[in-house]
Amino acid sequence: MAETRRILLDGYPTEVQRDGDNLVAADGRSVAIADATHLAPVEPTKIICVHLNYSSRVDEFMTKLPAAPTYFHKPITALTGHGSDVVRPEGCEWLNYEGEIAIVIGKTCRNVAPDDIGEYIAGYSVANDYGLHDFRDTDAGSMLRVKGSDTLCPVGPALVTDWDFKNKRITTTVNGEIKQDANTDEMKWDMHYLVADIARTITLVPGDILLSGTPANSRTVYPGDVVTVEVEGLGALTNTIVTGPTAIRSDVGAQPSDSEEVMSTAQGGDWEFRGIRAPLGPGAKHYESTVDED
Repeated sequence: MAETRRILLDGYPTEVQRDGDNLVAADGRSVAIADATHLAPVEPTKIICVHLNYSSRVDEFMTKLPAAPTYFHKPITALTGHGSDVVRPEGCEWLNYEGEIAIVIGKTCRNVAPDDIGEYIAGYSVANDYGLHDFRDTDAGSMLRVKGSDTLCPVGPALVTDWDFKNKRITTTVNGEIKQDANTDEMKWDMHYLVADIARTITLVPGDILLSGTPANSRTVYPGDVVTVEVEGLGALTNTIVTGPTAIRSDVGAQPSDSEEVMSTAQGGDWEFRGIRAPLGPGAKHYESTVDED
C-alpha cells in the first residue's frame, strides 16, 4: 500500500508521499508528518454519501434497509482535512460525528459492472460525515445544511492505494474514548457495489468521493471536543470542534430547532423510548437518559 497526501508546503498545496514519519514532495522537499498542515487528500467535483449501510446503525434506528441504497450529496465546500477545525455554527447545538470510509475515484467511471469497479478506484481514505441536526426538520429530504455546511466533511489524512476493504475495524473516539466500534463486514453493500450503483446514471471522475456509511452510536459533540476516526490500514483522521465566529442569521430562512426528530437522531435512534431527557447540570446542553440503558 502507498500513501499520498496533500499538504501546505511553503504555503502551496502540494502532493506528497509518506516515507516513515516524513512527507516527501516530488522535488525532494520533506516535512515531518507532525509538522504538516494537511489538506483533504484529493480535490473532488462531487461528494456522494449513502444513507444507511451498517447493520448496527439499522438496528439502532429500529428500521429496515431499503431494497437498494439511497444517497445524498455534500457540496465540495464542506470538505476539509486532517487536523482542521470542524465548525458548529453559533446558535446550533446538535452536531454529530459519523465515522466513515471514503472511496476515491481514480478514472472516469460510467455504467461499469460491480465486478469491474476495482480498476476505477484510486484508493480509500478516512472520513467523518458530520451532521448538523439542528436543520433536520427543514432539510431531512436533501440533508443539504444538515450534512453540507462548511467544514462538515473532513477526509484524510491520506489516500491509500491497494487497500482491501474486507474485515477492517473502524472506530470513532471522542477525547480518547471509543464511541463507535465496528467492522466493515457489517456493510450491506460493499464499496464496489456503491460505486457501480451511482455510476449507472452519474459520471464519476478522478478525485470524486463516495462515503460508504457509518455504524451505530453517532452522537453529539461540543466545542473543544477532539474527534478521531481510525480505520485499520487507512490511518487516523482527527479534528477539533469549534464554535463558528458568527451566528445563524435570524432574518432569513428556517431556524435551528430541537424537535423530537432532531433529538431522536442526535441522541440515538431510540431516544424517544428512553424516558424524559434530563440536563446534566445548570445551563448544560448535554443530556442524559432517566432510564437505564443496558
